[in-house]
Order: sequence, then C-alpha cells, then structure tokens
Amino acid sequence: MKRLSTILAALVLTIAASAQTLNVKVGSVTYQFPASQTGEMTYSGGATLTIMGKTFTIADISSMAVDDSNVADGTVGVSYNGSTATVVVAGNVAQYLTIEQSGAHVSIAQSSDLAEEITYTLSGSSTDGEFYMSGSYKATVELNGLTLTNTNPVFSGAAVHIQNGKRIKVKPITGTTSTLTDAAGGSQKGCLYIKGHAEFAQKGTLNVVGNVKHAIKAGEYISLKNATINVTSALGDGISCNEYFLMESGTVNISGTSDDGIQVDLDGTESTGETADHEDEDSGNIYISGGTITIDCAAAAAKGIKSAGDMNISGGTISVTTTGKGEWDSDDLETNAACGLSADGNMNISGGTLTLTSTGSGGKGMKCDGILTVSDGAITVKTTGGLYYNNGSTENTNYTGDTERINSSYYSSPKGIKAGVKTQSGNSYTYSGGIVISGGTISVTTSGRNGEGIESKNTLDITGGLITVNAYDDAINSAQDLTISGGYVYARAANNDGIDANGNCYIKGGLTYAIGSSSPEVAIDANSEEQKKLYVSGGTLIAIGGLESGASLTQSWYSASSWSKNTWYALSYGNETFAFQTPSSGGSTMVVSAVSAPTLKSGVTVSGGTSIFGGAAYTGASVSGGSSVSLSSYSGGNSGPGGGQGGGPGGGRR
Repeated sequence: MKRLSTILAALVLTIAASAQTLNVKVGSVTYQFPASQTGEMTYSGGATLTIMGKTFTIADISSMAVDDSNVADGTVGVSYNGSTATVVVAGNVAQYLTIEQSGAHVSIAQSSDLAEEITYTLSGSSTDGEFYMSGSYKATVELNGLTLTNTNPVFSGAAVHIQNGKRIKVKPITGTTSTLTDAAGGSQKGCLYIKGHAEFAQKGTLNVVGNVKHAIKAGEYISLKNATINVTSALGDGISCNEYFLMESGTVNISGTSDDGIQVDLDGTESTGETADHEDEDSGNIYISGGTITIDCAAAAAKGIKSAGDMNISGGTISVTTTGKGEWDSDDLETNAACGLSADGNMNISGGTLTLTSTGSGGKGMKCDGILTVSDGAITVKTTGGLYYNNGSTENTNYTGDTERINSSYYSSPKGIKAGVKTQSGNSYTYSGGIVISGGTISVTTSGRNGEGIESKNTLDITGGLITVNAYDDAINSAQDLTISGGYVYARAANNDGIDANGNCYIKGGLTYAIGSSSPEVAIDANSEEQKKLYVSGGTLIAIGGLESGASLTQSWYSASSWSKNTWYALSYGNETFAFQTPSSGGSTMVVSAVSAPTLKSGVTVSGGTSIFGGAAYTGASVSGGSSVSLSSYSGGNSGPGGGQGGGPGGGRR
C-alpha cells in the first residue's frame, strides 16, 4: 500500500508538471482526467481514490497511466469490437455516470445531478452488443460507422435504447454508414428506441432493421435534417413516434415493413395511457418541407405515411407504393384498406412532388377525415386494385357483386383521393371535412372496380390548379355541393359520371373538360332526385355525355351535331383557342360552352402551345385544317341516374 501511495504521488507530480492526462482504467472503461481540471486527488483509507468527484475503489482499478491525449469535455466514446466494447469517459462528467458492461452490451446511467449535455460517440462493430442509456438530461448520440447487432439482450432488446425523456440528437457522422439490428427475442418497441424526442441531423447514413416491432421509435417527436435513413425491414412501422414528425431535408427510404411506413400517434403518457388533445397540442401531426421520402408498403391495409392528426406538406419529393390488400378490422367491425398518405385530421399540401401508387384491393392514394387543401405542388396518384369485400368471415379481394345490397362496412372501394366523412344515423346523414383545391398539378388514375378519382364526403371546391382525372367510376364526386370557379379540370369516367355532385353543382369559371360513359351516365351530374341542380354561369366547358336534366344555364350552351372518337378538335371563342382530343369511348352527346359564342372544328392539326390533361389537350396552340362542326342551341336534358349516396354509403375508415 505504501508503494501505491508513492505511485499516486508520482502521477500527480507528472500531471502537474507536464499538463497531461491521467487515464484510469476500470475493466474496459477508461476515465480521462485532464491536468488542467484534476486538482487535488483524495486517497482515502487505502481503499478509494477520488478524482474530480469520481470515487474509485482501488481494487477495481486495473491500470493508471499518464499520456498526452486531449480530452473533450462532456464526451463518452464507445468502441465495439466483436464480443467486447471499450468505453472512454471525459473526466468532467465521470462522477455523473454509472457504467455496466457485459461483453459488448453497454449500459450507462446518467445521474439526476448531471447538468450538462454529453455527446456519446458509438463506433466499431459487434454481432452481439447493444447501447443502453438512461437519464434525465438531454444528450447527443453520434453514430460513427457503427455496425451493431443485438442477438442476446442483456439491458434491452434494442440495438440502441435511450431511456431518457429529453431531447436526443442522433447524428450519423457525415461520410459514414451505420447499421443497427435489434434482438429477435427482445420486448423492445424499436431497434432504435428513444423515450424522448429524437432530432436526426448531419449527412451520414443510418440503416435500421426492426426484428420485433418498429425500426425507429420515439416516445415524443422526431425531426430530420440532412441525414439518410434506410429502413429495410420491420415487424411494425418503419418510423413511429408520438407528438409530431418534422422533416426539413435528408432522405428516408422504407421497405419491408409489416405495418405502416411512417406513423405518428397522438402524444400520450406511456405509463398511464393518457392521450393529449390534438386540438390543444401539436399532437399527431406531420410536417414535411423538404427532402426525399421513398416508401414501399406490402402489408395488408398498410399506410405509407399516417398521421393521427394533421398532415402538412410544403416541399420535398415523396414516393409511396402500397401493394397490400384490404383487411377486416375486428375492433371497428369494418373493412380497412391500404393508402399512400392518410390523416385522421386535415391534410394541407402547399408544395412538393408526390407520387402515390396503390395496387391492392380497396387501395387509395391519399385520404383524410378532415379537410384536404391543395394550393400548390405536383400530385400523381394511380390505383389499380379492385373492390375489397369482407364481412368478418368471408373475404373477396376483387368483389364484383352488387354493393347496393350489402352493408357498406363490408367493402372498401379503391379511390385516388378521398377526404371527409359521411356518417349515417338512421335515415339521416352528417357531413364533415371536404376538399378545397386552389392550385397545384393533380393527376389521378383509377382502373379497379368502383375506383373513383377524387371524392369528397362533404363539399368540394376548385378555384385553381391543373387537375386531370381518369377513373373507372366517377372521376370527381362530392357528397354535397361541388363548385368549380377556376383552374383547368379534366374529368373522365369510364363507367359513370365525369363530374357528380350529390348536392348542387356550380360551375362559375375556369376550363372544364368532362367525359361521362354511355347513357344513363352524363358528363356533369347533380342530384336532381333530391331537387338539386347543375348551375353554369361561366367558364369554358366541353361535356361529352351531356348534362344533368333540369340544369340552370345562364351561359349559352351548344350541342355538336356529332363527334368522332380519338380525334383532335379546336374550340375557338373570342381570341382564345382550346385544342382537345376526344376519348375512345363516352356518351353520345358533345356539348360546349364559353364566355362568348364558340366555333368548333374537328380533325385539326395542333402545333405549339402547352400540353395539359396528360396530352389530351393544349392551351395556346396553333391549329390548322379540320372541318367545321355544326353547333345548335342546347338547354340540357340528359337524364342521369342522379347521385343517391355519392358513390355508395359513407362512413368508416376505409
């Protein structure tokens, strides 16, 4: 013991003289104390040594050495190497940390007395390890080329588990790639689990595999800037959090999930199950202003991006593909279907490029229960799945029966875009939500049975934008009033009405090209069976299939003597010319209207101008040749079947 005292005294003199660093090693953990901070060390009773508030039991110290290494305050480094890991702790935070270790399984507990942020840098590789940290102060976790697989959970089944309810910055170091895989036999909520809120930053890459539940799970919000996250497999969601998800930049790629791609739930207290009020708090919401998101969901009824609150997209590039069929929801006793973007609240799109594809039965491109507002951005939606049927015991993924005779909860129709909720109580209905489009470019294609293009379960208002819809069923449908006062609208239905309002339909401006299927369907329909009307007071219109009977037309309409399929026509009025191609099928009547008396030519040659409606029309083009088409006054009168229930009974979360 006397010799140990002599060695300690010599170390103190060395540190003081050379301004070096004292390294105290306990097992695989090294504590580094800079000379400038060490001060007086207390050697007590021959059993303990205290340095900068950290007390060591002498018997636990495996070595002490002095070197000239630099120590950054507030740092902890964990380096994995096969079945072992080494830990290096900065002396200024050593007294606040309790470290446990079993091979490459490392657990660090922060004392409640800690009052400064620690940066944990994880590096190296292990096929049987984990990192677990608990505490009550915010922290940063750097991933520096880490490859960590947990196969035998000691502290947690996660690869990285932060049991800390504060802000945790997760930084995949720029230029590095890290990969995390959790233990299949654990009970963890995520391969990368953070109890508090997680902020992903820097320009490194993180690959994550979730073998039990989610790949990435946060108890509070998640924000993402610059980093690249690749989820290649998860038994739950790819990314799941409570409170909100915010993405400003970076890249997210998600595939191989058994549930949703990105899901945001309402904020709640895990221990009590209490849930925050979405209206009072920023809870359940999604905000995307930049970056690139690519999601491929194959699970039944899976959602690409799902919010329990509102979804707000103002930028970025989003591509979502869902291939799963519908399924029966035994809790709500109704069918549920896959969807690219889904919000329980409102959905606001003011920018960005969205490509949404659904191939499963009953699948949808995007839906919300509240109000869908589109003011800008480019949206492309394509669904190819058929009608899904399930009454809880019998399933049909391509149902072809009569839906009017079955409970609406038993089937889910494919939709391009759907918003709002129509609820039936007895013989009465209530309506909420709806659709408002003032800008942007929207292209929707549906080919499966009952596949409507754009459907509002309440009102639908179009004041601007470029909208192109090719649908199996109604191209554009509203359960209540539908108003078009601006923009460019193309609505073609292969088997129903081009535009169908189950309330009044008002067309006040803009340019509308509507195509209905053969009689009794029409190009533009209002619910005359319920004493509703089509009102046309302005705009430029072409309607193949005619108009609903009883229409109120304050702007003159004209009927073409005939029309030819797959032929280019030119509608001229005033100084304007609109060139359009007729479809390969449609109703027998072509009617046109404009702000001044128009002329119509068929078989024209079109050059220049701007292509719209997927190449089916041009604005500002030069036309030549062709033959004049005889036009006669038209006052409406095509007898359509009316709206009834707006594409089938509403309700549910289908």
